[in-house]
Amino acid sequence: MKFDTPATTNPIDQLKIIGKPTDRIDGPLKTTGTARYAYERNTEVPNAAYGYVVGAGIAKGRIASMDLKAARAAPGVLAIVTARNAGKLAKGDFNTAKLLGGPEIDHYHQAVAIVVAQTFEQARAAAQLVHIAYTRAPGRFDLAAEKDAAQLPKPNPFSGEPETKTGDFPGAFAAAPVQIDATYTTPDESHAMMEPHASIAQWKGDKLTIWTSNQMIAWGVGDVAKTLGIPKANVRLVSPFIGGGFGGKLFVRADAVLAALGARAAKRPVKVALQRPLMMNNTTHRPATIQRIRIGAARDGKIAAIAHEGWSGDLPGGQAETAVNQTRLLYAGANRLTTTRLAVLDLPEGNAMRAPGEAPGMMALEIAMDEMAEKLGIDPVEFRVINDTQVDPEKPERPYSQRKLIECLRTGAERFGWSKRNAAPGRQRDGRWLVGMGMAAAFRNNLLAKSAARVRLDNRGMVTVETDMTDIGTGSYTIIAQTAAETMGLPLDKVLVRLGDSAYPVSAGSGGQWGANNSTSGVYAACMKLREAVARKLGFAVSEAEFSDGMVRGGERVVPLAEAAGANGLVAEDGIEYGDLDKKYQQSTFGAHFVEVGVDAATGEIRVRRMLAVCAAGRILNPKSARSQVIGAMTMGVGGALMEELALDKRHGFFVNHDLAGYEVPVHADIPHQEVIFLDETDPISSPMKAKGVGELGMCGVAAAVANAVYNATGVRVRNYPITLDKLLDRLPPVA
Repeated sequence: MKFDTPATTNPIDQLKIIGKPTDRIDGPLKTTGTARYAYERNTEVPNAAYGYVVGAGIAKGRIASMDLKAARAAPGVLAIVTARNAGKLAKGDFNTAKLLGGPEIDHYHQAVAIVVAQTFEQARAAAQLVHIAYTRAPGRFDLAAEKDAAQLPKPNPFSGEPETKTGDFPGAFAAAPVQIDATYTTPDESHAMMEPHASIAQWKGDKLTIWTSNQMIAWGVGDVAKTLGIPKANVRLVSPFIGGGFGGKLFVRADAVLAALGARAAKRPVKVALQRPLMMNNTTHRPATIQRIRIGAARDGKIAAIAHEGWSGDLPGGQAETAVNQTRLLYAGANRLTTTRLAVLDLPEGNAMRAPGEAPGMMALEIAMDEMAEKLGIDPVEFRVINDTQVDPEKPERPYSQRKLIECLRTGAERFGWSKRNAAPGRQRDGRWLVGMGMAAAFRNNLLAKSAARVRLDNRGMVTVETDMTDIGTGSYTIIAQTAAETMGLPLDKVLVRLGDSAYPVSAGSGGQWGANNSTSGVYAACMKLREAVARKLGFAVSEAEFSDGMVRGGERVVPLAEAAGANGLVAEDGIEYGDLDKKYQQSTFGAHFVEVGVDAATGEIRVRRMLAVCAAGRILNPKSARSQVIGAMTMGVGGALMEELALDKRHGFFVNHDLAGYEVPVHADIPHQEVIFLDETDPISSPMKAKGVGELGMCGVAAAVANAVYNATGVRVRNYPITLDKLLDRLPPVA
């Protein structure tokens, strides 16, 4: 189905099932432990051996020698695979080129061997007997030290151009009567999902099946095939349930590739789960950033000049964190400059983590906006309203398809009681606590991607949906079922959804908050094709057939939907393809975050007291699961503001706190009441579903809202995340 014009009325607009707060249909499976994840496929693979991955003990250099004799002789060992006996692995794709190191070492905990044994304990014990001697080489580990050597990265479809210029920024900034020029930093962060990177690999002849935890099935098939040098047709990936990804499972990682290599060497299926330290040093992470923001404004608050420069680092051939990109779109201003620079670092790969670009970018931009508002003597909400725009500031000929940022700001301010905020910092107390309010805008682009599905109607009136879309805890099963039920005129219990298998049609996959809108649009397209087949089979005019309550109506006739299936059933397959609407219109999601914090006047301890998010993200397909996504994102934003940091050993190039004991994330006691408001919005230019996404929007701006609240409470401005108490203690106002 081609979607290149704004959607008109369609079956989805009935809103009998779509738009309703619906319990997740996979909930009972997960709460009873019967949802089987990648490592738990014992029925399909009953005789699996266990693989244990050995990670490099240095960050840069080479393996001088590797003694495997004792490990090979250990009880239960079936095979040991290293770069020397793995066969030729493709080196062209950055995301998979470095999954097995040796003799050269590219980063700390790079996989250098997998030990396969009868049991997990045997594999782990034997892995400790692998003796490796290294020759260290000097490494580049410190972003600040490499900042001046950073270069403009190559553009790609996700990041766009590394530098944009509009008007005369230097001249306009110099002439502006009110200016700010500040630098902010964000640290390296870990995805820290509950389920580890895990896979089971099985060969049958030259055919490979991998049960794995992966967000993007079609990407994974291509990566595995390319890495192992086998045809894509010989690779099957299965990933029906994923215990969290946050972008860390967008790409195939060492667990999948080494499970396949181990299975080939051991001549039996092999299961691998990366131990937590390897998840943090071996797989991807959100890279640290340095960001410089300059804003020049007239005294009435209108921005005349805005510049955002960002620096991040990655391995050679890697990519930059595009922390400046939202600044290209969010606020008005005729004279603009954005620049992204990439330093070469010998650290584990930096890559996508929930809201890549916008999450760390908004952490800086939305503090800078507050600092500028204070200089101007304008309320932070009003300052943002003054600088709203309904067109792309860099391409004024391109309007937004929908942009309700002002409504989000106004609604949030009223609901949160923003008018009660004392603009003078450090003036409000509640016993020993300094109390402050902060806010920030939220922004995340709406990305369009092809997505397909197959639907089957049987003679019981059941519709089965098959697509390789994944569910990473986001509710994909449920909204896809809602889409099929609404389109086919069925109750929800008459729809069966099968996901996460490369044998199914290729979907958009889960990532970038594009999954919900695109995957449901692909299911809608397939269902509309099935409706046509049903109408013709029953002798109805396609344009006049009505589907509701399990029946098909046309003229005076009413026929059960099941009758169209016949003995063999009906099958339809189709997908959604977009024209150039995303080029004619800027498609984005918007929101506003409001936070109240308390800061202990003596210790500097920070407690978040309440939070509010207001989101404008097109049609909300399932308010219940959407709210779950947003409050989870808000929680993650609190982590980024106050505690999350991969502590880097700059001497030896590794993340020291590489487990969930040392890498702190918010727990229930850290998070207070959270309120979420969805504006009543549909975007007919986005898709037939008129939806967008909220999974990342709910995080963008949260950390800055917390930081701004801390400043309002204490008068201490912290520009280096996370905002830990040591950055406040010696600057707090005297205890009364």
